[in-house]
Amino acid sequence: MGVCLCKDKVEEGFVDDSSRDSYAPTGSDTGRLAGSGGGSSGGPNGQQQQHHHHHHNHHIRHYSRSDRQVSLSDTVDALVKETLEIIRSIVDNEPETPSSMVMLHDLTDKPSGWIQLVKSLIRVVPLDNPMGPSVITLLLDDSPLPSKESVLEVADMITRSIRRTPKRERNMCIILGFLAERLAGPCSISALSEVTLGYLLGNLDEGIHPDVMLFSLIALEKFAQTSENKSTIRRKLALYPDNPLLRLERHITNNDFTLRQVGFCAQWCLDNYFLIDGRQYSYEVADVSNVNVMLNTRDVSEYLKISADGLTARCDAYSFESVRCTYQVNAGCWYYEVLIMTPGVMQIGWATKDSNFLSHEGYGIGDDAYSIAFDGCRKLIWHKAKPMQHNLNVWSGGSVLGCLLDLDAREVIFSLDGVEGEVLKQLFESSDTIDGFFAAASFMSFQQCRFNFGSTPFVYPPKNRPFKSFNDHAALSEQDKIVLPRHLFLEQLRKLSVREDSCTLCFDMKATIRIEPCQHRGFCTNCAALLQFCPMCRADIVSTVQEETPPDDTSPGGSSEGNQSSESGVLPKANNAEEKQAEV
Repeated sequence: MGVCLCKDKVEEGFVDDSSRDSYAPTGSDTGRLAGSGGGSSGGPNGQQQQHHHHHHNHHIRHYSRSDRQVSLSDTVDALVKETLEIIRSIVDNEPETPSSMVMLHDLTDKPSGWIQLVKSLIRVVPLDNPMGPSVITLLLDDSPLPSKESVLEVADMITRSIRRTPKRERNMCIILGFLAERLAGPCSISALSEVTLGYLLGNLDEGIHPDVMLFSLIALEKFAQTSENKSTIRRKLALYPDNPLLRLERHITNNDFTLRQVGFCAQWCLDNYFLIDGRQYSYEVADVSNVNVMLNTRDVSEYLKISADGLTARCDAYSFESVRCTYQVNAGCWYYEVLIMTPGVMQIGWATKDSNFLSHEGYGIGDDAYSIAFDGCRKLIWHKAKPMQHNLNVWSGGSVLGCLLDLDAREVIFSLDGVEGEVLKQLFESSDTIDGFFAAASFMSFQQCRFNFGSTPFVYPPKNRPFKSFNDHAALSEQDKIVLPRHLFLEQLRKLSVREDSCTLCFDMKATIRIEPCQHRGFCTNCAALLQFCPMCRADIVSTVQEETPPDDTSPGGSSEGNQSSESGVLPKANNAEEKQAEV
């Protein structure tokens, strides 16, 4: 379950309107500040981990009216720390928003509060917290959209920053990336000043901390989602004697897993945003000769990044993205492995053809009756969106997750670095007919892993039972092995031949319907039946007229509008009976 917290309406009065720089508690309820935060570590069924307001209040210090004013800076710092502590333990499907987030949302209604949140995120969120980058984007996303002036003030922090540390620099880059994506058009363009661009590109130099490199790359990519910014960045990169992205791309096989992410993101940028003349696309040079199973690129949203060999997946979006593999199994015992590259929240396991994933609602693998997943960050097994604790270690970059599915014994077993967890049978309890299994995974922001379906030897193959690997039994055509960059894929779609007389809405069926009274044409029977207004002029549709091309007319479009069609009947619109009556 991805952490998906609704933006509840919050109470008024947390901040004293008379002061933009101080926090004045007005009572026990509104005077809450961060205390021990995290609370219970959770019981075997995960129920103790659900934090609601009435549970959460026991872990928070209360300040009386006589307490002196606490500075806005200290208050926001404390609330950010509290959110960091409890966010890992939120496992409810629709959790009550933690009180720390409710207060931060209210504080950031004012520009001074929003700026203070940014400053706190820069200095408070540690490098080694696996949820840190996700919490930064979560808190910013939960805040009101900043004004242009506030955004420019954040950009100014780059030059004003005195104490530069990898932690602060990384957090700054995450914030810049978030703003680049959230602020479309002119605001995103103005945020990418010469200073900002110089700062992000400077962070790609040798010797810079790998985390800072990584999130600078991601920020550049998010700025490039605005076409003018993309052109600006490409022009700047062209001035370098050696393009830094080409140097960083070589880290894609590095044994340091942060640098390996840097290599992946650099390659993604070169393939999708900052193209270089003469450079071959990754899919043209990827060795997929021994790869018979991949992650299904036709089954994912545009926000999940899949490597050119179809085996590495990464999510830099602010949604919970999911993917399945290309091969389905219905019987036997199967095993695959996953190399973990990031220590954050991923749910990796098994899903059936009946599984449904809702990325923006935070539903992924393990969040329905047809899937089960291992979460090594929060030490949970997920099934039916309910968490169960497991007894294996917390994963980290370099961990190897083993996923075994025995359909004959009706069992699932997960292992981490060769240590097996308990046998799981829940997936088979709900139905006797559950079948059609795929390897599958869901990713929170900034997570990455690499799948091995058997194209290379397994690191920790199961010892106690015979098993099969997908790669030994599946097959992919040469065409299906090509993972195109998205812009090439869309270009290919545009080049597909569409008949001149095709429906302008579905491009599938023949356009034979004329809309009355506006007389616009170009729609098929099916699409016209779904319309309430003309898509061209937005006029009400009173009726539709079926037009047919005479059999002896062999020209593609008919000789003239008069000869092109003959009215074979007026089809009144069922949805517009009232409008039709009014027109008459």
